[in-house]
Amino acid sequence: MDHATSTTRTEPAPPAMSHREVMEALSGLLLAMFVAMLSSTVVTNALPRIVTDLEGSQTGYTWVVVATLLAMTATTPLWGKLADLFDKKLLVQSALVIYTVGSLVAALAPSMGVLIGARVVQGIGVGGLTALVQVVIATMVSPRERGRYSGYIGAVFAVATVSGPLIGGVVVDSPLGWRGCFFVGLPFAVAAFLVLQRTLHLPVVRREARIDYLGATLIVAGVSILLIWVSLAGQQFAWASPTTAVLVTAGLAVVLAAVFVEARIASEPVIPLQLFRDRTVALATTASVMVGIAMFGATVYLSQYFQLARGMSPTEAGLMSIAMVGGLLVSSIVTGRVISRTGSWKRYLVGGMVLVIAGLALLSTIDADTPLPWVGVFMALVGLGLGATQQNLVLAVQNSVSLHQMGAASSVVAFFRSIGGSVGVSVLGAVLASQVSDSMRTGLRELGVSESGHQSHAIPDLSALPGPVRDLYEHAFGTSVGHLFAVTVPFAILALIAIAFIQEAPLRTTLDHERESEQTPEPGAVAYAPAQARP
Repeated sequence: MDHATSTTRTEPAPPAMSHREVMEALSGLLLAMFVAMLSSTVVTNALPRIVTDLEGSQTGYTWVVVATLLAMTATTPLWGKLADLFDKKLLVQSALVIYTVGSLVAALAPSMGVLIGARVVQGIGVGGLTALVQVVIATMVSPRERGRYSGYIGAVFAVATVSGPLIGGVVVDSPLGWRGCFFVGLPFAVAAFLVLQRTLHLPVVRREARIDYLGATLIVAGVSILLIWVSLAGQQFAWASPTTAVLVTAGLAVVLAAVFVEARIASEPVIPLQLFRDRTVALATTASVMVGIAMFGATVYLSQYFQLARGMSPTEAGLMSIAMVGGLLVSSIVTGRVISRTGSWKRYLVGGMVLVIAGLALLSTIDADTPLPWVGVFMALVGLGLGATQQNLVLAVQNSVSLHQMGAASSVVAFFRSIGGSVGVSVLGAVLASQVSDSMRTGLRELGVSESGHQSHAIPDLSALPGPVRDLYEHAFGTSVGHLFAVTVPFAILALIAIAFIQEAPLRTTLDHERESEQTPEPGAVAYAPAQARP
């Protein structure tokens, strides 16, 4: 199987890096993170046009999003484990190559099936980028200083989220069309690859170990089966049906087999189960699942709301996202710097989730007639809350584990957050399609219009609809999106409860527990430097 002895060569602690040296090494990582975020945000405002052009449905819309999330979710733990065993720089560059291949295929996709398959390949690459960037930063910067650099990650996340929809909207409205959206990220991916090659220099820790291929395969298979069930149930088949019974039974059986392998057989498990014995890891993971449902599941449909309920163009819908991302940008940078200065972090997690709950509750009241300034305020509240919560959950976990488990622990948080996002997108997409379909059937009957010419499950071209039918669709869609936010509020409350029970521990000023009593970093320096000489 994979019983193998592991040997690690321990090297003496290297001298400290200056802030400038860290930022040089960080530049390529931030560019890689920008690529990962851009992959989803740049296509957000293009999705309604894509689905219409390729003759897809609301189910197809959901699957274009879920395919990437599913692949990212299923492969994140494997990327994290590989980071504990192999050259992290090479892994990040490999993820960039995989992302590039997926983007090229997506740009040339002739059908929804090919596009969804290409999005799976993109998701594998994005899973590597999102997991590995956090891991590499954790190997360079102590938890106390990491809050400062987490702020930069939050800023990049915000810039990608702001610029992505705007760039995507402009590209969709240009002669390039929606296919141009998949070409946009390629120059950034190439630039990230080259910058990483020049600036990222990490110590090479030689370890002889076998990858837990069996555990990884079972985890990927089990999660995929359950997410496929969640995505299709209620649309392709009934929730209570023989197909549901088969998929749920198969998914749970494979997941249980994965747990057995990780606990009893694997010598180098992809997800070390002993991590969950730590209270902070267990509670932060729980909160991450709930945050994923609230964040991914609800916000992914805002672009549809602005285009299909408010009649906006893709570019105008992109401009509306500035409200949420502006809040996220300010919150992530400010809280990151304050946490690095004070060492206290729990109050910002609690306050952030309170803002998320308030924002989601207010968004649950929107419909096709809600004044846009109020919608913007509600979105800003959600952004402020997510900026204080998202990165700091990872920081709390990294502060509680040893350095040799940093990759696995970081990827576990990202893994479960992605699971929450995948489930949220899938379930809420099914709810949205069902509610819009029911509202359209009822409205068309009241108008005395035949349903045969209007497929209630399809995403229409609003400009081609008669005035009364268009008004009916906008009203149905606007009301249904409001209901989605109402569904996410309980999950955000559960996340707040989990965060409230996390016990705050002072942030370490060194990279590892074992070195806490051995090292005292000089003021203004970070307790890490590359072991190999820079050119």
